[in-house]
Amino acid sequence: MLIIGRAVVRDILDGDDAQVVDLVRHAYLLHEQGRTSLPHSVFLRFPQQPRDRIIGLPAYLGADPPVSGIKWISSFPGNLDAGLERASAAILLNSMRTGHPVALVEGSVISARRTAASAALAAGLLTAHRRPDGLALIGCGLINQQVLRFVAGTIAPPLALTLFDADPRRAEAFAEVARTLLPGTPTTLAGTAEEAMAAHRLVSIATTATEPHLDLAACRPGAVLLHLSLRDLLPEGLPTARNVVDDPDHACREGTSLQLAEQLTGGRNFIHATIGALAGGQARLPVDDVPVVVSPFGLGVLDLVLAEHVRANAERRHLGVRVDGFLPVVDATVASTGSLKEWQ
Repeated sequence: MLIIGRAVVRDILDGDDAQVVDLVRHAYLLHEQGRTSLPHSVFLRFPQQPRDRIIGLPAYLGADPPVSGIKWISSFPGNLDAGLERASAAILLNSMRTGHPVALVEGSVISARRTAASAALAAGLLTAHRRPDGLALIGCGLINQQVLRFVAGTIAPPLALTLFDADPRRAEAFAEVARTLLPGTPTTLAGTAEEAMAAHRLVSIATTATEPHLDLAACRPGAVLLHLSLRDLLPEGLPTARNVVDDPDHACREGTSLQLAEQLTGGRNFIHATIGALAGGQARLPVDDVPVVVSPFGLGVLDLVLAEHVRANAERRHLGVRVDGFLPVVDATVASTGSLKEWQ
């Protein structure tokens, strides 16, 4: 068993954002071709802690080589008040030959970057005809920090930034990080989420909201909204937009705005395309003034493609910690007789 910690994951992925986007694109294309297996995510919730959850995302990706495993990711928003990161994660990779676990990879870095890479990929596809005048970020946490990096590095540096967070101190701290990343870029702190939505044609929403609270009325004509937190937008407004998802069956569940819109309308006709179909050229959206809402549920194959990339690089560079004796070993002389006796 190879254990790969956070520092090694960052060492391998840092400075490689373009390749991360390419790997995410590849996973989406394979999913669109039916070369994945994606059971629904399992949500572990706690009766006395309604904001907290741990999610299991099992997945198989028919890449070359194929990869299978599971991400186990927690979200405890109260961590922020204690100076801790909201999310933590571990990814377990399994051998496709034996099924044995072969690597345990720290997953929070991978999770944040695959989310941002997915957002940047969608933004690049949907704004290719007209690059946005700026970028609005609603929710000033780790995810939108990564979105800013990926958009700036793989599409183009935004001409201006508008930030909003329910905690003004977080917005101010984020602004300092943004000014370091993009010196000279005008950065404005909005007083409300609606003000931020109205500021630019590209908006990323990444909050800890559990119930919808925003409508689309403030959006600019033809705006692209990256609805990464999935539960911010009022369901009544989604049928008036063009909706893009990673997978309808995954995105329309667990109380997402999309699921509420499905219940409201009685169907999914308001979903117009998937990210994979857009990336592969099987789908196109009209260029007009109708807002486009991208709501990726977060497919486990994205985590696996990056975790396998990290594992392969760690093996080649002799990084990580090798743990011998993790799995039971069968006595070959006894096993040949048909017994399953294990060494103790």
